Amino acid sequence: MSQTYPPLLSGFPPVMSADTQLLILGSFPGTASLAAGQYYAHPRNQFWPLLSAVLNEDLPSLPYDLRLERLISHHIGLWDVIAACERKGSLDASIRRAQAANFSVLQQDYPALRRIAFNGKTAGRFAPWFAEAGFETLVLPSSSPANAQLSFEQKLVQWLSLRG
Repeated sequence: MSQTYPPLLSGFPPVMSADTQLLILGSFPGTASLAAGQYYAHPRNQFWPLLSAVLNEDLPSLPYDLRLERLISHHIGLWDVIAACERKGSLDASIRRAQAANFSVLQQDYPALRRIAFNGKTAGRFAPWFAEAGFETLVLPSSSPANAQLSFEQKLVQWLSLRG
């Protein structure tokens, strides 16, 4: 008897332009983000406040589509390392049957891309592959509310390296 699996959840397409120089990769959208159809939609996720401090712009006050436009104007893209998976809840530890995103398009379609930053350790597991492909990589502390061992200020110290 074969085992029946629930359908996989699907992540979001990349938010990038041809002149994207920095790509921030998360793991996979949480339940609040999937429900909203937006990257980092959970109100306690610190992603938008962290990037606001990095860019000196008030991103959280903007409508979502304008946030994305502001990132693109700063040559920053967003995507996740996992394109589809099975998961109950929002914790990365609950991810099962993960399917990686198709990164083969990056060097061809985004020639200005030089740096890849990973939002947390789960996404950061892909850093060696990107480094081998010639990208500068940086693993940042997760902006997730589940990453409570570091304060916002402690996370920001590391996130400010995105300016470099």
